[in-house]
Amino acid sequence: MKIAIFNAREYDKRCLDRYNRQYRHELHYVDTHLDEQTLVLADDAKAVCVFVNDPVPRSLLKRMRSQGIQMLALRSAGFNHVDISAANELGILVANVPGYSPYAVAEHATGLILALIRRLVRAQARVREGNFSLEGLMGFDLHGKTVGIVGTGKIGSVFARIMHGFGCELLGTDPVESEECRKLGMRYVNFETLCRNSDIISLHCPLLPDTRHLVDEKAINEMRDRVCLINTSRGGVIDTTAIIRGLKSGKIGYLGLDVYEEEENLFFEDHSDSVISDDIFARLLTFNNVMVTGHQAYFTHEAISNIARTTLENVGEFEKTGSCSNQLIAR
Repeated sequence: MKIAIFNAREYDKRCLDRYNRQYRHELHYVDTHLDEQTLVLADDAKAVCVFVNDPVPRSLLKRMRSQGIQMLALRSAGFNHVDISAANELGILVANVPGYSPYAVAEHATGLILALIRRLVRAQARVREGNFSLEGLMGFDLHGKTVGIVGTGKIGSVFARIMHGFGCELLGTDPVESEECRKLGMRYVNFETLCRNSDIISLHCPLLPDTRHLVDEKAINEMRDRVCLINTSRGGVIDTTAIIRGLKSGKIGYLGLDVYEEEENLFFEDHSDSVISDDIFARLLTFNNVMVTGHQAYFTHEAISNIARTTLENVGEFEKTGSCSNQLIAR
């Protein structure tokens, strides 16, 4: 099947080309974002492949349908950038990559925590300047702290195992409780209780109507003073303006973000020669207790390889059977 692959990086192309030796799809790379103007570049492809930074609303799906596109293959687990209901109605099958590497994201979240609470970035900068003073670098032990995990699916469960290894107490909240997490000693509570009783809160939930701005001013006020908050899930789970107020008041002591709710036109591109026009994001970067990475948590050799392989498998399964085990159905 011919697949039009939009906005693929060189590392994506290398993996897709390597695994396609087995599947033998016709891969047509389009080095731009997908939108209503660039869709024509998909030519006679029956499948279109995109990443998380290409929104696919109903209007674009309608154009895709009229152009004869039958499948939308996502190179991601997240799918909040796609109107799944519209795709279902229009008969365009949407498939994602649900489990490319939960270890990559969980380990990155752990790295953010350690870098923040042990002030590693500031310490490294000092040493490079010949300053070996320890003033202002005191951290705290992870051992014995209470870690609240919002979302205990594949990634949240791996993160729980890591935190359990540090000797942390575990709180969790999720509509579907994990037996694996329970065996680690996790106690499931509601979100408000988790906020009130956690020293560290790590977000691993999808972005749904119920989770948009889950962390808002009310939730922040419930949290412990100087809480460490980590988000490697989706940017929209956090109300960024409320987070900035929490940082200014000192309620949030440490903030680690790998995602941002307005990241669409910011992340995955080099803006080093330009001025960042997003005032809210620029404000975040002024705090010395904030660490931001650019949607990097998933980015390991293992994850990129699994994404490429599963994406091609999804298209192959659809081509053979007309369906796909990873297809997405609107709730």
